Amino acid sequence: MIRSMTGFGRGEYADDVKTITVEIRSVNHRYCDISIRMPRRYSYAEEKIKAAVKNRLYRGKIEIGVSVDVFGQSDADIRLDKDLASKYYAALKKLGESFEFADSEPTLSLLAKMPDVIKTTAAEDDEEEMVRCFLEATEKALDDITAMRETEGASLVKDLSARADLISDIRGKIEERAPQIEAEYADKLRTRINELLDGAAEIPEERIAVEAAVFADKANITEELVRLESHVKQLRTFLEGKEEAIGKKMDFLVQEMNREANTIGSKSNDKEITSHMLDLKAEIEKIREQVQNIE
Repeated sequence: MIRSMTGFGRGEYADDVKTITVEIRSVNHRYCDISIRMPRRYSYAEEKIKAAVKNRLYRGKIEIGVSVDVFGQSDADIRLDKDLASKYYAALKKLGESFEFADSEPTLSLLAKMPDVIKTTAAEDDEEEMVRCFLEATEKALDDITAMRETEGASLVKDLSARADLISDIRGKIEERAPQIEAEYADKLRTRINELLDGAAEIPEERIAVEAAVFADKANITEELVRLESHVKQLRTFLEGKEEAIGKKMDFLVQEMNREANTIGSKSNDKEITSHMLDLKAEIEKIREQVQNIE
């Protein structure tokens, strides 16, 4: 199935504690180039997300943005270092006794303010569960972007099919014109010789026929027309088939079509065919530009 490399998708996972949002953007690229932005705290899920994307998107410059919003229950842990508090308590009490303070007993509020007695730390994640949540949001985003890429791909198929028809028509005109070249060349050769000799001698018709045949052999474009027809058929097969990620194959096919057009133009030595060849190359170039956006 033809799919564009351009698209956008958004997926979300939500529960009572958090909302995870995954956004995927993609544009043209020769290969599958994936970059991801997500909170460093959840970096353990990065490779899993990339693998899920690679499993569904085969080409393109793909940017993934992941955000996590936590609400309701706090995701922070409070940690109390009792051993350290005991040491502070003993040291403060000793200090008070040394200076003979009336009240040398350290207060709770003072101990709580001492460094590292009470720490606030991020709660430890259940990594396996978090990865599951990330992947659920990612799959929804992938469904979204894939639908968009397939819709644009369908539009590309219509355009490319129409251009394949135009190329077939132009090819038909060239094929119809080609057999007339030998006869016209023989007439022009005969006329030119007669003008040069001005009736002083008569050139055997067989000699003119041989010269015309030699010219026709050099200008023969039958093989190129047959190959061009084969390429157009292959293009239609790609457009109508179910094979995925065929952009590179189509790009190579278009290069071959352009090669045949160039050879036809260089061998034909005929103004009418040259004109058709220019139209042919223009359509092939339009196809090449469209193919650059196919996955």
